[in-house]
Amino acid sequence: MLLTIDVGNTHTVLGLFDGEEIVEHWRISTDARRTADELAVLLQGLMGMHPLLGDDLGDGIDGIAICATVPSVLHELREVTRRYYGDVPAVIVEPGVKTGVPILTDSPKEVGADRIINAVAAVELFGGPAIVVDFGTATTFDAVSARGEYVGGVIAPGIEISVEALGVKGAQLRKIEVARPRAVIGKNTVEAMQAGIIYGFAGQVDGVVTRMAKELSPDPDDVTVIATGGLAPMVLGEASVIDEHEPWLTLVGLRLVYERNVARM
Repeated sequence: MLLTIDVGNTHTVLGLFDGEEIVEHWRISTDARRTADELAVLLQGLMGMHPLLGDDLGDGIDGIAICATVPSVLHELREVTRRYYGDVPAVIVEPGVKTGVPILTDSPKEVGADRIINAVAAVELFGGPAIVVDFGTATTFDAVSARGEYVGGVIAPGIEISVEALGVKGAQLRKIEVARPRAVIGKNTVEAMQAGIIYGFAGQVDGVVTRMAKELSPDPDDVTVIATGGLAPMVLGEASVIDEHEPWLTLVGLRLVYERNVARM
């Protein structure tokens, strides 16, 4: 089985693949203070619950694919693969790793590994042109050309960041649960804030994607818009431009990149 690990700024998502099928997944908080040994114990605890894996760490794991936006966590995960999975092929997404997606930006090394991995999966699953909207710590919009090239994107503050900022900077406001209110016009402060977040972000998605699609293709209707990320379900029913929802897009991309690189190792 293939273990895929997507380390984001706030959460780390792990997926277990049996061939092309994802058979298990976990979401944990990203903690830059965790050591390699702590991460190994955490992995053993999670995977030890799966019936297809053995009791010992590494039993049943044939390969590992990792992408990370937090350098300190990436460093510790390298140590995990070296110390606890020494005999298992591991692909860490970084410059030099074959993805199959050309990066047509001013500085390709600046593009987050997760964004490139999302583009890989988008091309494989839906073809181009496409726009991937990833609802994470930041809300990112990534554009893929008709030829499968990563051509750039947009980065905006994420939903949780916005909620926290309102609670911290608003003298009479507080942090709230991100949920759909009863109506757009809130009858109390909490509902008013929820409406601002949900419908404000839906409007942002519609506006940004519409403008990107016009630049990306002569016929904007040809552009497939894919939503992913942990908070995507909050906006799916309100944003009109989203065509597909693929919650495990990054994990699928990691599987694809692993398959494209493991034969070269």
